[in-house]
Amino acid sequence: MSVVINQVRTGVFLDSVVLMRISRELADFEGIEEVALMIGTPSNLTILESAGLLGELGRQAGGGDLVLAVRARDAAAAELAATEAERALERPSRTGSRTETWQPRTLRSACSAMADANLALVSVPGDFAAAEARKALRLGLHVMIFSDNVPLEEEVALKREAMEAGLLVMGPDCGTVIIDGVPLAFANQVPRGDIGLIGASGTGIQEVSSLIARLGGGVSHALGVGGRDLSDAVGGSSTLAALKLLNNDPGTRHVVLISKPPSAVVAKSILAAVAASNKTFSICFIGAAPLSVPSNATLLRTLKAAAEHAVGTSINAMEKEWGDESVLPGAGRSRIVGLFCGGTLAAEAQVVFIDEAVSVASNAPIRGASELVTGSHHVLVDLGDDSYTRGRPHPMIDPAVREGELMRALGDATVAVVLLDVVIGHGAHSDPASAIARVLRKALPDRPVVIASVTGTKSDPQDRDAQVSILRDAGVLIAPTNADAARLALTCLSLID
Repeated sequence: MSVVINQVRTGVFLDSVVLMRISRELADFEGIEEVALMIGTPSNLTILESAGLLGELGRQAGGGDLVLAVRARDAAAAELAATEAERALERPSRTGSRTETWQPRTLRSACSAMADANLALVSVPGDFAAAEARKALRLGLHVMIFSDNVPLEEEVALKREAMEAGLLVMGPDCGTVIIDGVPLAFANQVPRGDIGLIGASGTGIQEVSSLIARLGGGVSHALGVGGRDLSDAVGGSSTLAALKLLNNDPGTRHVVLISKPPSAVVAKSILAAVAASNKTFSICFIGAAPLSVPSNATLLRTLKAAAEHAVGTSINAMEKEWGDESVLPGAGRSRIVGLFCGGTLAAEAQVVFIDEAVSVASNAPIRGASELVTGSHHVLVDLGDDSYTRGRPHPMIDPAVREGELMRALGDATVAVVLLDVVIGHGAHSDPASAIARVLRKALPDRPVVIASVTGTKSDPQDRDAQVSILRDAGVLIAPTNADAARLALTCLSLID
């Protein structure tokens, strides 16, 4: 029988990404079934309870406590993991108190030390993010909210306050921003240029900005406005504020708008602001119904098309990256399974299938796709969805979140093609390609064809070229873009006898 132990530390806070990485290190210990390190907010305690990781001590934790939860096959393994967790949690304080420079403990003291600062990045548990963002706004700062799980009503109130103050709130639920060439949170290292991006999708911004860089263009600013910004409730307030900022920026020539379908009312106000702008626009509302757009804008179906339109160059003119196109699925295999880290990349792949009149199902279906159910034929799964990351890190941070699903797909005799996205850049895992290669080495020789795209640039910490090389050496077909990967999957399927 498994053993569950909890430890609670009061008054300890570390960034959620740090906690996730410590959890992953501990999960590799012998005899460990699951590990989580979370702040004891009600929502996090619910996640731990659902995952079978919460004991009586953990249930008593409060919002200012850090909960360590371990499930192991025996008490000895659980205690060892708890001991190692204590050491890992002490590392940040041991690395510096005497040798590091003074660090402010509050926004107000930070503003006093940096009088010319005009932006605050908030990365705290969602239950506390709104309070910190509100403090920043009242100090006259623009705000990026990296936190997720921020209540909708708080987002609405914050963005209303920001609008009244002439400030911009970026996020929540879109952790990608580039300001004056500086990438924040999940973002890629791209050159400066004259193309601005506004996105309600983090991976959508990453794919378009990386493709712009590979096509020889550059980015002035990329502003992630939050996944709910174009909903009726939020009203597109951050998108409208971002449009105003980029319209007034002399360094921005062209603007790319990226989002899943906006509400009809919000789309009307956004397009009115576009029409009034002196810039030109590429608009990519993934999966949206056809829209009538102003003369200074072009509506594009895919992220790839949006990048090409913004730069004025075709990716097809680049060196092809397919690898060995002679590799075909075995006879009797008929299904495509897509396992995506990026929700918008999963949506873009659905667009490609729908445009080719191929039925597809997803746990996050766009218009024209169906809900994922048992027995669905072609499936494209967003593994970044809450149902997959509950109590676990996002697959961009920890590729192990995808490993189980990938092994199952590779062992399924009905699957012809497995479709993957690999997203690199700041904030992402240091070597996701090697994690995929390790799984592929465990698979049987008669496995499905694996096709992947790599979102990122050579200048990213992981180096896109190096990631492509690792994947190709593992027998993966590499497409130059996510949309091309989806098309290649359909091509492979069509060539089966």
